Amino acid sequence: MGLHPLEFSDCYLDSPWFRERLRAHEQELDRTNKFIKELLKDGKALIAAEKNLSVAQRKFAHSLSDFTFEFIGDAETDDERCIDESLQEFAIFLKNLEEQRELMALNFGEILIKPLEKFRKEQLGAVKEEKKKYDKETEKYYSSLEKHLNLSAKKKETFLQEADVLIEQIRHHFHEVSLEYVCKMQEIQERKKFEFVEPLLAFFQGIFTSYHQGYDLTKDFNHYKTQLQINIQNTRNRFEGTRSEVLELMKKIRKSPEEHKKASPFAIEDYVYIQEKRPAPFGSSWVKHYCMYKKDGKKLTMVPFDQRSGGKIGEMDCLTLKSCVKKNTDAIDKRFCLEIEVADRPSTVITVQAFSEDARKLWMEALDGKEQESAPSRSSMRREGHAQLDNLGFTILRKCISAVENRGISEQGLYRIGGVSSKIQRLLNLLMDEKTCSEVNLENPDDWEIKTITSVLKQYLRSLPEPLMTHRLYREFIMPVKSGDPESRVNNIHFLVHTLPEKNREMLDILIKHLVNVSNNAKKNLMTVANLGVVFGPTLMRPQEETVAAIMDLKFQNIVVEILIENYEKIFKTMPSETSPQPISPPHAPPRQSRRQKNKRPLAVYNLTLSLENDNRNLVKEDIPSHGVESPSVESPTDQISSYPNSPAFPDRNHLDDSNGLLIELVNAFASQASSTASWMNPQIPSTPTSPASPAFFSSATTTEDCKLTPSFKTKRARAVFPCKAEHNSELSFAIGAIFEDVHFSREPGWLEGTLDGKTGLIPENYVEFL
Repeated sequence: MGLHPLEFSDCYLDSPWFRERLRAHEQELDRTNKFIKELLKDGKALIAAEKNLSVAQRKFAHSLSDFTFEFIGDAETDDERCIDESLQEFAIFLKNLEEQRELMALNFGEILIKPLEKFRKEQLGAVKEEKKKYDKETEKYYSSLEKHLNLSAKKKETFLQEADVLIEQIRHHFHEVSLEYVCKMQEIQERKKFEFVEPLLAFFQGIFTSYHQGYDLTKDFNHYKTQLQINIQNTRNRFEGTRSEVLELMKKIRKSPEEHKKASPFAIEDYVYIQEKRPAPFGSSWVKHYCMYKKDGKKLTMVPFDQRSGGKIGEMDCLTLKSCVKKNTDAIDKRFCLEIEVADRPSTVITVQAFSEDARKLWMEALDGKEQESAPSRSSMRREGHAQLDNLGFTILRKCISAVENRGISEQGLYRIGGVSSKIQRLLNLLMDEKTCSEVNLENPDDWEIKTITSVLKQYLRSLPEPLMTHRLYREFIMPVKSGDPESRVNNIHFLVHTLPEKNREMLDILIKHLVNVSNNAKKNLMTVANLGVVFGPTLMRPQEETVAAIMDLKFQNIVVEILIENYEKIFKTMPSETSPQPISPPHAPPRQSRRQKNKRPLAVYNLTLSLENDNRNLVKEDIPSHGVESPSVESPTDQISSYPNSPAFPDRNHLDDSNGLLIELVNAFASQASSTASWMNPQIPSTPTSPASPAFFSSATTTEDCKLTPSFKTKRARAVFPCKAEHNSELSFAIGAIFEDVHFSREPGWLEGTLDGKTGLIPENYVEFL
């Protein structure tokens, strides 16, 4: 289990457990800060002292292998797991290069030191300032509150009213500071995964190109490097979507904290002061407790806790409530008091002081005291969606899809770029009215833009009272993608889709079939399966309760939608063979292929062969415009998620099989950006500066030898003589007798490449015979 999410609603309770979780986040950031300082120190030593290079490399590698990322929530995506393991991979490469060094690169300071120093000073430094501000406001608020509660009830009413207003202002300011601090803390925890690893990736590329004898290891690292870029880009894209949702939730809670209180088994829980009587002549003292009351069994639990005393949780005391009576000010010189009798302590009355008159009323109501006020239920305050899953809804969906496929399937940024709000609302109102729906003509480009139609389709799906994939099955859909192998993920989601209500499944079928068509035109519209997952994940799946923990599952929602798109025919056109979901195996990351592991199956998208014309060996990179993915809650034409200028959109690592060859072209585009190991690092060659964060910076060093033609031969057909189960997405599974088309030798020794049932992948050479 990683770090617990920090819920914004807990900022208002400020419970002991909230403080414990907050302290765990602070300790993790302190650990990260110390590690970055050490890493920077080691990096500078590596650059400054060539004679001590060997020692510095060992220390640097050791530091990397010792550090592990913590994650928020209960599971990681495959991309995050790959990023978590990247530091260990970097350490292994650094140790392998120790004996192969010749010269140190001159620009390591720009690609490694400055980004890490910037991250540490700007990001971690900002969190430290927020912590100082938060600690200061904590001290101020609770000190002021204690003084306020000690005011005599005999003071003038006007004086007491002014004091109440003042303490309310201080409380409000404290909650504002608390919300900002919690938001910033969680943002940095997520941000560090890509902003911290990315400079390291650039640093390693520089190391490889600075060693003439490191050419073989550089080529071996090339696939892992490209894969990690995909992982980082996917993680960055998901971070942006998650961040926008978190900020939106923070705004909602800031506006109405009572409405967004976290579901709790307790009728009430809050801080109170409890009077503790001492033997004469010491009188009595008031001690702050965090109290929780359960109506079932009338159990009252009290925990002594003071945020200013180091945050130590005292001994828990559980009592059985007998009665509760309001304590008047003529009987005690304190306000907001009530008396509690408990069955566990006969003849003992506990005097409790709430923080305000409203708080006392809530306690009286919860403890069945004399004063009760019924508060409106949270469910009654929620807005009901006006859209319905009826015949009109199906008509709206089909009209929008028909218009998009007839005249907008090739439009760049389809579903990512939003339309104008006023036009969206106007079209939606027309379509939602049965009288005008049939009269609306979406086929005329002069009337309605494609981005308006796509926005209306998404808005309709979001307006349904319940998401299309239902609240009930939300957790069941999420669990398979958090763990298990790719095949079990598909099988479990296949089963769950067929447990959806009939109308939900029918509408989902229509929509996913359309998204398959959209992804098939990704070369033109730039909307890959991964991008569509980011756009439609939060639209089709939503938890019943909005919390930070639920928002952290956005990345898994995206993967569920990707699986639906990539496996449409199997999921929607065939019935599941199982009568219950398959058991989910624990996640595991396959080992990376290296020169020392020739007998193991290669981890490759495909071992791509560069087809070159005789002496014309210049590889031409296809010009792919930059694009990002749409934030689930904000539609803006200028919203660019990707930070890479002119970078292709990377598909998810779980779904690398691209039948249109888009991914193959993207990877080839990366490989085409360099011509030799030595010239890549020569500062006199580039005519334009290259950003360390751009894909051009990460392109592998390729020599002329590396671009020689693969021996040509006539492609053949082959038959399987043994059955084989794929261990990775790049391999093919097949039974005895399967016939492969277009079979040719792979660049990986012992492996062939071929096509089976329209899918191209790797085949063990000794498992087949040529026809």
